[in-house]
Amino acid sequence: MIPSMDRLARYSWFTLAYNIAVILWGAAVRATGSGAGCGSHWPLCNGEILPREPRIETIIELTHRVTSGIAGLLVIGLVVMAYRRRPKGHPARRAAVLSLIFMITEGAVGAGLVLFELVADNQSMARALFMATHLANTFILLAFLTLTAHFASGGAPFRWRGRGSGLVALGMGALIVAGVSGAVAALGDTLFPATSLAEALRQDLSSTAHLLIRLRILHPFLSATAGILVALLAARAMADPVLARPARWTAGLVVAQIVAGVVNVLLLAPVWMQIVHLLLADLLWIWAVLLAAQVLAAREAEKPAAKYRVEKKALYPRLH
Repeated sequence: MIPSMDRLARYSWFTLAYNIAVILWGAAVRATGSGAGCGSHWPLCNGEILPREPRIETIIELTHRVTSGIAGLLVIGLVVMAYRRRPKGHPARRAAVLSLIFMITEGAVGAGLVLFELVADNQSMARALFMATHLANTFILLAFLTLTAHFASGGAPFRWRGRGSGLVALGMGALIVAGVSGAVAALGDTLFPATSLAEALRQDLSSTAHLLIRLRILHPFLSATAGILVALLAARAMADPVLARPARWTAGLVVAQIVAGVVNVLLLAPVWMQIVHLLLADLLWIWAVLLAAQVLAAREAEKPAAKYRVEKKALYPRLH
């Protein structure tokens, strides 16, 4: 998967890993109710650059803002380095630019959550919609960061067409939907914690429960659907020796994510388990992106050979 590791390739993988860490810290901000640690001020924190005598919630939120700012600088550096170290038309250039675009929208959504006070104990559906948008944007950002690293490391370009593209699109789309539902479910767990599994089930099935609670019951079904589609894609890819490794990793992460989801429910979604669950979701998404890129590139590479065989058969019919 990584045939060459020059400076751009190493920097790309580091930027991807750093952004995963920032995303996990952002989940800790939400799960600990620290989103209002800087009040409704952005980019300042409680109206100050460095707040005096900060609370623990302020430290958590301010740390997330600082690390997010560093992530933005890393992505800007990624674009600059991609343009300096790769020729015109190289796919790593396009992927880096798209990474920067979605990094900007990522910051805009995060700022909106703060400025509109959709943090801490806010139980509105507007917050749920912002969280869903945040998760979808995060996944797309990770996808382009992953593709930048993949192309910078020698990965072949691809097109979204041809045999196999339909299953790839379904699988990737299902993962995003499952991730969005997971973000809403995690928000419900944070705002309406249960003291026992029986109480949690009663909340899920109650017709008078808050909509955020009733929505979280959809997450297991959507996740199972996404898991089946991605596992099917991985199973088909395993027949190709070149694709066997990313296919095995993707399939393994599907299983690990399902197990983590069950454990998360049984333990009533403690903060540490929510972060582990999100980490596995991010890793599954990244490996699925890598698998999809290689599946589509392999399909693209098959086309010239197939065309050559058809032309050869027409020119030399007696040999066939």
